[in-house]
Formats: sequence, C-alpha cells, structure tokens
Amino acid sequence: MEQVLNLLLLRFGLLVGGLVVLALLVFAVALALRRRGRLGELRRYAAPAARAASRHLGDRGTTRGRGASRGGGSLAGAALRAAARRLDDDGRGRRERGAGR
Repeated sequence: MEQVLNLLLLRFGLLVGGLVVLALLVFAVALALRRRGRLGELRRYAAPAARAASRHLGDRGTTRGRGASRGGGSLAGAALRAAARRLDDDGRGRRERGAGR
C-alpha cells in the first residue's frame, strides 16, 4: 500500500512540476514578445483560437444524458473563457475593436 501511495505522490509531483515549467515557459515567451513589441500581434491571433476552444470545451461539458445540464461546463472551458476575455482586453479594461463573436 505504501508503494502505491508513493507512486501516486510521485506522479502528482511530476505533473505539477511539468505544469509549473510550462507556465514559466509561456510567461518567458510573452515577456520576450512584449519587449519586441509583438505581443499585440499575438493577441489578435490567439483570442479567436481561445474563444473557439472554450466554446468547444464548454459545449462538450454542459450536457449529460438526454440534455440534462450539469450547470457550468468544464474547468478547462472556464479557464479558456477567462483567457479569451483577457486577450480581448486592451489593457485599460475595455475590449479592443473588432474583438468578439
């Protein structure tokens, strides 16, 4: 039993460590793009993709069985919707022109 728990803990640690490394990598790329002045260009390309992915994940996670609602969709869909809202924001709390559905 102790070996199973150690294996599960090790697996969890590797997963969390990988997610932290991935988050740091994304942050470093965003920082480098911001310094070069290309972050706005990336936002224009990434916002529609984030919206489409969040709609797909949200649609997939909202129904179960014969149309009964689960009440909110998936966690990944919620995270992507938040990312899409952040990408649509122009930095002053307003949406950019042309952003949206």
